[in-house]
Order: sequence, then C-alpha cells, then structure tokens
Amino acid sequence: MIEFNSCVEKKDGPLIRTGRLRTSRKQEVTDMNAQEIIRNIEKEQLKAEVPEFRVGDTVKVYGKIKEGNRERIQIFEGIVLKKQGGGNRITFTVRKLSNGVGVEKTWPLHSPNVEKVEVVRRGKVRRAKLFYLRGRVGKRAKVKERVK
Repeated sequence: MIEFNSCVEKKDGPLIRTGRLRTSRKQEVTDMNAQEIIRNIEKEQLKAEVPEFRVGDTVKVYGKIKEGNRERIQIFEGIVLKKQGGGNRITFTVRKLSNGVGVEKTWPLHSPNVEKVEVVRRGKVRRAKLFYLRGRVGKRAKVKERVK
C-alpha cells in the first residue's frame, strides 16, 4: 500500500503533493528476505578456487563440451578482452585468431562448464576493455608482457 505524507493546495493552482512516498512495512520485510535468499543461493554456486587473471592476459580456458553422451574438454587459448559482472555472474571474453579469423567466446567464470583457466602470459594494458584489438591483425594485435 503506497500513500503520500501530505497534500498542499496552492491558492491559484492545482493540488500539489509534498513529502515522500511511504510503503508498507510488510513489503520491505519480504523484499529483504527475498534478497537474502537469492544471495545465499548465489553464494552456494561460487567456485572454491577462482583463478587470478586480468584483462590483457593470455589464458587457456579448459571448457567442457558435450557431444551426444560423451563429455570432453576443449582448450581455447587467447587474450582476455574483458571481465564484467560481480558475484556468481562474472563473465570474461577471450579472443583468438583461428585461420586468420578472429573468434571470441564468453564464459561465466563460476560455470561448471569451465574446468579451469590457466594463465599463459601476463599482459600489460591500461584499459578495462580491449575492443581495439578487434580491428588489428598480426603484430599490431599483440599486448606487451607484464614483468614483475
């Protein structure tokens, strides 16, 4: 149930509502419980060990693929273009060149279809998203290596 605090009438104009909207206390309590329930479900779905990698790193993604009744692991190696999201919704996009054609794949980090992510090479970049690499081929598409 939503109601206004107060109403004021101008001398020569229409009725104006002042104050803020109030919601019933029951609605707020059920919203909080729903949020906590969702938060608990998402917490259970998180992986125990999350690999540490950044945008610009060259990674090998071991992805599970189902073919009929068989399940196998396929390796996809490329540069991480972007990481986005939070909680169990984190996704990352990897780009590689295959026969002169750029191929990008996006995976959820906490998905059971991602066996593991292995960092091959650390990259030194100053951007959060490396979309400029899409227009580059060959040596121009390289990312400098980060030295510790």
